[in-house]
This record gives sequence, structure tokens and C-alpha cells, in this order.
Amino acid sequence: MASGTLRRPGPGWAAYVDSRDQQAASPEVASVMQLEQGSSRVEFHRLNTDIPVRYKFLSKTIDLGTDQIYEGTTCRLSGGGCLLVGKVPSLNWIPALLMGKILVGVNVLLPQQEAPVKALCRVSWIEAISEGSDRLTFGIQFVDIPKEGQDLITKYLIKSQMTTH
Repeated sequence: MASGTLRRPGPGWAAYVDSRDQQAASPEVASVMQLEQGSSRVEFHRLNTDIPVRYKFLSKTIDLGTDQIYEGTTCRLSGGGCLLVGKVPSLNWIPALLMGKILVGVNVLLPQQEAPVKALCRVSWIEAISEGSDRLTFGIQFVDIPKEGQDLITKYLIKSQMTTH
């Protein structure tokens, strides 16, 4: 794990193996994320990319005082989530984000797709913040994504793999 990175396992996560430092099958695939839920094991390849993301923060238990839509980017995308770079309205939200009390609704704007892929996400970790910066890098896990959206992401990842070989 990179120093300065906060991690909190989500519910149902038996294991999270971060292999960012390991050699990937191709330069475009950063690593493989493995997670085990019960006895099933799912692996997702992470693709280094630059895709616009619109997002907003949602909570049933905390009055956020805003329903503003933010714009950020994902520099790494997988079938299970993405690495989002963007703003958080208040650094005081970080504990609630890591505890799952605040979720993130995302619209991932995949290239050559008219409609965005919509998903509800949980923040899994947040990288250390540089003093004076208003942008965070945080790993988010898809917790609710329509099958059509999941299929579009999977097809995008496969197509990207095929065009890089």
C-alpha cells in the first residue's frame, strides 16, 4: 500500500489485494484487483485512462447541504470501480465517506457512448492530500450499477485491451 493512503475495507470484502506495484500484462493495464465475497472470487483488470466523470455526493443520514454536481476524471477504470480525481466540498466529509455514510453517484462518460454509465459508489480509500490542494484522489467501488452499464464498461475495457496489443 502506498504511504499516505487511507484504506477501509467495505462490508462483505474478505480481501482486497492491491497489486499496483506488480508488473502488469500490458502497459495499459495497471494491475488486477481481486476481491473475495464469500466463496466467489472476482478479478477486474484496471485500465489506465482519462475519462470525464460527473458526480455528486449522496447520504440518507447526513444533511450535506448541497446537491451540486462536480466534474472530475478517472485515470484508472475497472469493472469494479475507478480511481476518481476531483473535489470534495469539505475535508470534514472524509470520515463519513470512508465509513460509507456518504456515497457517490457517478456518471462515467465513456468515449463513443451517448449516454453516461450511471453508478452508485462507495469510497474505499482516499490518498493523502497535498496542503492547499482542492482536489482529492479517491478509489471508489461500484455498489449499484445497472447490468447495461457494467456491460458497457466491460466492453470498453476489452476493446481497449485489444487495440493496445
